[in-house]
Amino acid sequence: MTKNLTRRGVLKSGAVAGAGLAVPTIFTASSAAAYTNEPTGSSVTLGFNVPQTGPYAEEGLDELRAQELAVEHLNGMGDGGMMNTFSSKALKGNGILGKKVEFVTGDTQTKSDAARASAKSMIEKDGAVMINGGSSSGVAIAVQGLCQDAGVIFMAGLTHSNDTTGKDKKANGFRHFFNGYMSGAALAPVLSSAYGSDRNAYHLTADYTWGWTQQESIAAATEAMGWNTVNNVLTPLASTDFSSYITPVLNSGADVLVLNHYGGNMVNSLTNAIQFGLRDKVVNGKNFEIVVPLYSELMAAGAGKNVEGVIGSMNWNWQLTDEGTKAFVKSFGEKYGRPPSNSAHTCYVQTILYADACERAGTFNPCGVGEALEGFEFDGMGNGPTLYRAEDHQCFKDVLVMKGKENPSNEYDTLQILEVTPRAQVEYAPDHPMFAGGELGACNSGA
Repeated sequence: MTKNLTRRGVLKSGAVAGAGLAVPTIFTASSAAAYTNEPTGSSVTLGFNVPQTGPYAEEGLDELRAQELAVEHLNGMGDGGMMNTFSSKALKGNGILGKKVEFVTGDTQTKSDAARASAKSMIEKDGAVMINGGSSSGVAIAVQGLCQDAGVIFMAGLTHSNDTTGKDKKANGFRHFFNGYMSGAALAPVLSSAYGSDRNAYHLTADYTWGWTQQESIAAATEAMGWNTVNNVLTPLASTDFSSYITPVLNSGADVLVLNHYGGNMVNSLTNAIQFGLRDKVVNGKNFEIVVPLYSELMAAGAGKNVEGVIGSMNWNWQLTDEGTKAFVKSFGEKYGRPPSNSAHTCYVQTILYADACERAGTFNPCGVGEALEGFEFDGMGNGPTLYRAEDHQCFKDVLVMKGKENPSNEYDTLQILEVTPRAQVEYAPDHPMFAGGELGACNSGA
């Protein structure tokens, strides 16, 4: 077992599990415990499961920075960050329910099996009562299912697939991040205004649950406003060179390329598209355009000048001016010397929301914590008034539409906010067809 080094006494050993560990099918709780990993000492352990290697590693490392910052704030260190602006005032900076917060980490490798193995290790070997993190919906869905079976809470990190709170939703899982449907609902009016309603779109799509549901969402939203979907081509997550996928676009009659890619995949596919001169072409009498439906600051920085003028959506951005955002950006910037990404924001908020729910419920029992989160309405966390909907454990809040800046001042200033799309525009019914097929089920305490 690899040992993690302690960092100011908050990181426990025995945290990282390799992909070779056996994946459990049945979890058994101690007969003396009321629920899985009930804390009995003076501390409580959280499990932070993020991609530290693989195509989404840069996102994962920023998530880990934010998770460590959240633990510091919960333990009364630093300036408290968004705990000061959070509408709930249950947290006092003395840990969670008076217990010092410690954490262990794992590397998901952006692989479902590796993510499940590291989460298993954190739960069974390290006593984690909650798992948070991830930058892949395939990973999120796999770990969410494992946490449901284990009887612990899963506070999802960056997961954008409709399925996470759709057909694969679980009672023990909660998602603060937005989803593909919300991206489509926010982007379609902006794309129509910018590029017109008579467009032919060619999609390149990451071949896993996130790519599938994002493509479905973007295609549905753009077709509803008059666009035609020319083709949708699936690309392996492990791809690093997308040149062979770009060539057919030139002969397809498309005048828009939609890149349903994320992380290093998006950086590479966008770079290949620019190298092929797509944005210099005129097709069907229109300037050729590229759309990146799901943006991140880290991706934009990696793509550099290639993002100039490219439109996409985001869950949150450090340039927002609300008090919660300003507090978080200040705390994160003072600690790390850089602004936080939206993946960092999500994991920080999810950690604080979990701790707050424990305080309000008066217990670490996952069923009590889940009940405190269901239907919870809050503000002061960077996205305006937010609801954790009880029916599917999806958060509803404002969504950002972004555009690559033409003259960025530095590597963190590559995107500008085009529009803050109001929550009402991206909401949908719990039984919407794109989210059908699964049951939330009952909470599992592991007892």
